[in-house]
Amino acid sequence: MKISELARATGTPVDTIRYYERLGLLPAPARADNNYRLYGPAHAERLAFIRQGRGLGMSLDEIRALLRWRDDPGADCSAVNALLDAHIAHLRTRIRELRALQSQLQALRARCCQQSDTAHCGILCGLTEQAAQPAPPPVRGVH
Repeated sequence: MKISELARATGTPVDTIRYYERLGLLPAPARADNNYRLYGPAHAERLAFIRQGRGLGMSLDEIRALLRWRDDPGADCSAVNALLDAHIAHLRTRIRELRALQSQLQALRARCCQQSDTAHCGILCGLTEQAAQPAPPPVRGVH
């Protein structure tokens, strides 16, 4: 199938398919006599795997590692477990950060409960006040 057909079949933009090829996530396809790329079912299946990983919030480096292990079916899967555990930990951290952000936004939204002009908007005043505060010092790890 041509790249446009692969794109349609997988719901992946053509540019994304080419990008994954450049990164080595998708193997280079065969070329027709007219130099068109010719993709097979293995390309579609691999692209679906990549898209599934991306849908789970995995980085391209994580997906690259998973593909390497997937391409070596006899390898020990403990590294796969470790990668997924690390990804889950990262997501837990990100969820905590997003909940804190949500709380900050809700507190900011609570500052403007009635319609007024923008000069007296509690949200805009709150953002201005927060912007005027000095940034906290960076947290340094204990060595």
